[in-house]
Amino acid sequence: MSGCLEGKVVAITGAGRGIGHELALHCAAQGAAVVVNDPGVAQAGDGGDTAPAEATANAIIAAGGKAVANFGNVADPKEAAGIVEDAVARFGRIDAVVNNAGILRDTIWHKMSYEDWKSVIDVNLTGVFNVSKAATPHFREQQSGSFIHFTSTSGLIGNIGQANYSAAKLGVVALSQSIALDMARVGVRSNCIAPFAWSRMTSSIPAETPEQQERVRRMQEMSADKIAPLVAYLASDLSRDVTNQIFSVRKNEILLFSKPRPVRSMVRLDGWTAETIADELIPAFRPAFARADEVSAHVFPYDPV
Repeated sequence: MSGCLEGKVVAITGAGRGIGHELALHCAAQGAAVVVNDPGVAQAGDGGDTAPAEATANAIIAAGGKAVANFGNVADPKEAAGIVEDAVARFGRIDAVVNNAGILRDTIWHKMSYEDWKSVIDVNLTGVFNVSKAATPHFREQQSGSFIHFTSTSGLIGNIGQANYSAAKLGVVALSQSIALDMARVGVRSNCIAPFAWSRMTSSIPAETPEQQERVRRMQEMSADKIAPLVAYLASDLSRDVTNQIFSVRKNEILLFSKPRPVRSMVRLDGWTAETIADELIPAFRPAFARADEVSAHVFPYDPV
């Protein structure tokens, strides 16, 4: 029985370990030829190792699938382009790009350095641009293609100590939206996934207070393989009419996120002053205010299903 990705070629960044590893195995099992990209860096982006990408690619080949390892750094435009070039050179085409690669340099805002900021933006946001840009000419020529970008509730909702990562991940949503709008005319779609899964990236979540420990316990219940079916669906022709959306996967639960929309409006025909804003507008708006200290644990206080 053929899978939903039979004959497709899928490039997955950060596919040597964690979520990306599971995505690669599942897409291959669904019939895709997979470019397994991973430079094998540490969580903060340091170093490099060919072993993770090679191990994932070899596991796919051993199971009877098609794969090639790529060690490019998505933050480098030339190396990012090499991911797409490997797909075309080895398998003749590119049908889907899964922008999963990411690094973390978590630190509280007042201690965050420029290097902490730039390195995370370079990989988590500019890297998405680089790989997507490289695939775009191929998608335009064949009048088809799927971009699947990994965002995070750190950007959609917020998180402590992750100003760099949160900014990058919300930027990914805006980038995906623009790609979806610009590329719709040539049959190309672009969607985001915010994953909940215990991996190397989430293992840095602090677990000092009872509330933090409970959050980590929930995260550990959510395995990376649960995200893979949604990626396979979005990469396949089954999703040909699905674009410009933000999904999330939380164990066996799949969610659809809304985009920012106005929630309240108030008009004063003679205009506003600071005093009338304080006296009239803010009391009217306050019931709809977002919680000032909100993180994803407040939005998802229940155990994963």
